[in-house]
Amino acid sequence: MLQPINVSLESLNLITLAPMLIAVAGGLIILILDLINGKLHKSLYVMLTILVLVVDFGATLGLNVNERGFFDVMLIDGVSIVSQLLIIVASIIFTPLALTSKRFHEYSYPEFFALFLFMVAGFQFMVASDNLILIFVGLETASLALYTLIALHNRSNSYEAAVKYFTMGALAAGFFAMGSVVIYGLTGSIELYRVADVLAARMNETGLMIAVFGSAVLLLVAFAFKLSLFPFHTWAPDVYEGASAPLAGYMSVVPKVAAFVVSIRIFGMYIDLGVEWVRIVIIVLAVLTMTLANVMALVQEDVKRMLAYSSISHAGFIIAALALDTTEGTTAIFFYYALFMFTNLGAFTMLWISRHKVRRFDARYDHPYEKFAGMISIRPVGAVIMAIFMLSLAGVPPFSVFWGKIYVLQAAVNSGYVWLAVVMGLNSAIAAYYYLKLVVYMFLKEPVKDVDTVQYNSSKPLMAVVGFATLATVAAIFYVQPLVSYIYYMISASGY
Repeated sequence: MLQPINVSLESLNLITLAPMLIAVAGGLIILILDLINGKLHKSLYVMLTILVLVVDFGATLGLNVNERGFFDVMLIDGVSIVSQLLIIVASIIFTPLALTSKRFHEYSYPEFFALFLFMVAGFQFMVASDNLILIFVGLETASLALYTLIALHNRSNSYEAAVKYFTMGALAAGFFAMGSVVIYGLTGSIELYRVADVLAARMNETGLMIAVFGSAVLLLVAFAFKLSLFPFHTWAPDVYEGASAPLAGYMSVVPKVAAFVVSIRIFGMYIDLGVEWVRIVIIVLAVLTMTLANVMALVQEDVKRMLAYSSISHAGFIIAALALDTTEGTTAIFFYYALFMFTNLGAFTMLWISRHKVRRFDARYDHPYEKFAGMISIRPVGAVIMAIFMLSLAGVPPFSVFWGKIYVLQAAVNSGYVWLAVVMGLNSAIAAYYYLKLVVYMFLKEPVKDVDTVQYNSSKPLMAVVGFATLATVAAIFYVQPLVSYIYYMISASGY
């Protein structure tokens, strides 16, 4: 007979759910306010969203390391805390970008901000669990909201982008579900720490190794889709192009951070169990992704598509650190994205500032290189700021992304992968060409049209975000050491 189970609130440790519940409650409050009064100004929803995210940040910062909650499906370790903080900070930077000088369609809807907060909660659930079902629920919650946010941009290529991203996400979800089913069939558990114990005890069984191979392949394909790795990256630039510029910048950071956390938990488990071919496949994917994305970025005619391929290349660069399976390598992932986040969001914000409803330079692209020609003579401060972002993305010292690249290369060399560090260095050199191409257009070319096209959509909130991103990019040398020390402490405390 089934025995009754007594569950106390204390044993549930509901505080572990607090950050996600704050984000969900914020989304519901925005929807209720809109139902009560549908004529409220959109700036109210922006302020409410930022307030909710700040409270969410405080709740995450107050969590204790290495705790479980809610029937042990929630896992609050250093990895989940650091990744949630990155997700929330990127979201806080993104939100004020709705306050442009011109009204654009998607930000006029309160539903945009409600969906945005639900998406943040989904990503937080993804990173704060090692339960495969809860990871899947978080993944789908975030993804479904993100598809809608892309489509809300309300242009023909936005609908195309949303459908393509939905197709990629659906395939990723399908492969993830199939891989999870195989793991459950092998071990009778969906919690990764128990799965690891069962597999470790049975690794000498031939039949089991075949099934482990199948589950690892399915999960690798799933996360190759989510991280836009080769050969599943082909539609990613179309998605970035169809989304609004701020959302494209956001997509280059937050979904990647969440997917990397789950990848660390799953593939780190396989590598720790001695399944060495998983490490080899990840390294091969890393090399192919960063190299092919760089080659494709070289021939792009649109700055936004160039930055899309650039983001794919950076994801390939970072996944090499995942294959190292060391504390230093895992620290490098979060450290890199903590620095990359400001620079890349700043670069996409500069595109958003110059965005027009009508394509004035090219019938096909919103942001052709010609649009920025001679920018130094039209908007000298804007040209200098954009140049700083490009130099940082290229890995030029002393800007922020340089320190991230150095730390990743150091982790690779310290793990004995000197050849991999050389390949990554060569790819950074290739990437410098297409970043400097934009700098050449801004500083050395004559303006194509003698009109101020590069600051059309400007406003004080956007200027504040760009200023903050520029400061974080330039002043990185002053906070690099404390940041890497904090991340290293949190990662090592989690046992990674």
